[in-house]
Amino acid sequence: MTKAWYALRSKPNKENFFWGQLLAHQIEVFYPCIRAKVVNPRARKIKPYFPGYLFIHVDLIDVTVSFINWLPGSRGLVVFDEQPAEVPDALINAIQRRLNQLNGSDNALQSGWKTGEEVVIQDGPFAGQEAIFDKCISGNERVRVLLTLLKGKQLPLELSGSKLEKKKQSI
Repeated sequence: MTKAWYALRSKPNKENFFWGQLLAHQIEVFYPCIRAKVVNPRARKIKPYFPGYLFIHVDLIDVTVSFINWLPGSRGLVVFDEQPAEVPDALINAIQRRLNQLNGSDNALQSGWKTGEEVVIQDGPFAGQEAIFDKCISGNERVRVLLTLLKGKQLPLELSGSKLEKKKQSI
């Protein structure tokens, strides 16, 4: 048998501990996490993308299912019809790309926008509309902008910060 990716369940809120257990046994593990913008400074700034799940890349002949299931923090492999379910390499790569996008856009949000700044919405039903940046919404990469509609009324609109661009100032 060859190495393959498998989904693995952890005990509730024990993903970090379980990740350490897997690394201590030299098991290749993928623990998808995202950076979260939090209001409370004591809250976790790194959160699991799939709470309760990790992915391991193993050969189940070398590392037995029972060994994995009995590791501290483990709730066992994800199985279908009593067979461990393989996760395709392409799916793992897609998750890694998505996490890179999410974590990259989070960095841009933390340093880029200021309240009151004029922006242009780049995507979605309001593409091309000008708005005023209001604030970042805690816990994710979303922002709130104020969209000026008919009669000068401002409508608050929440969207992904990656869909905004600074308005170019005309001279």
